[in-house]
Amino acid sequence: MTATPSTGDHDDRDTVEEALRVLRIEADALHRLARELPADFAAAVDLILQARGRVVVSGVGKSGHVGRKIAATLASTGTPAQFVHATEASHGDMGMIGCDDVCLLLSNSGETGELNDLVAYSRRFRVPLIAISSRPTSTLMRAADLRLTLPDAPEACAIGMAPTTSTTLALALGDALAVALMRRRAFTPDHFRVFHPGGRLGARVATVAQLMRTGAALPLVGHETPMDETLLVMTSKSLGLAIVVEEGRLAGVISDGDLRRNMAGLLERRAGDIASLTPATVGADQLAAEALALMTERKITALPVVEGDGQVVGVVHVQDCLNAGLA
Repeated sequence: MTATPSTGDHDDRDTVEEALRVLRIEADALHRLARELPADFAAAVDLILQARGRVVVSGVGKSGHVGRKIAATLASTGTPAQFVHATEASHGDMGMIGCDDVCLLLSNSGETGELNDLVAYSRRFRVPLIAISSRPTSTLMRAADLRLTLPDAPEACAIGMAPTTSTTLALALGDALAVALMRRRAFTPDHFRVFHPGGRLGARVATVAQLMRTGAALPLVGHETPMDETLLVMTSKSLGLAIVVEEGRLAGVISDGDLRRNMAGLLERRAGDIASLTPATVGADQLAAEALALMTERKITALPVVEGDGQVVGVVHVQDCLNAGLA
């Protein structure tokens, strides 16, 4: 049966107030979850860390949707995980679950019948079972090795029946598990980029070393290099600068701005005569986003990349950052 929308007058203030009521209820529930974190939470993190296999997540209905998101978040943050549909598990997909895995089952009531086969399988083959439910005495929770009990909070929907607050709590608890596991695994931005090689997420954690130009692409000149030769180097490398080095170490940078400021008698001078001696630089292990921010702040288009002793190892250009998706 489809509900018929009211055609009468409505007050936008009532609509806004209803939205605020929902958000307050769910926010209060999250605060309560933070105050009453399940006693088995730390043990659940330890169990997952010790597992040699994957975290197999399952649930039905709205819990299934939340479970898919939890599995995806775990997998993208360093914890191997996959979602298995409970019904499909009963028709052959149980073979996806190995003895080295950990099962994470979600059911707000803890009495979801479709999970029974998964529970029985985990008990038969001694696959560790972590349960997330709002009812600590439910069938699912009694069968589990570890129990992540959600607070008994009211659903935010107007009739108190549609999963709203409960799914928000389960989703937040899944995020808490994933982030705690990240911390224990010492998960770094480099790891994150490996799991997110495409798109803006990958670009945001790209390092300067991954984008910088090196070797023959570097516009290197010596302190005594004549300016006519220096101009040829700048033109051929197309980076808008020349890097003045002494024994491979940074001694200065010549930018287009430096050329404009020294036009009088330019070709009679040496590179070291007009170079800026204290240029901005970045390290190879810095985030490319930091390099882009520095170039934007200084209104420049390229930065020398140096190691701790001042050795020039590369150049990062603003266009390289933009091409990587950092705009």
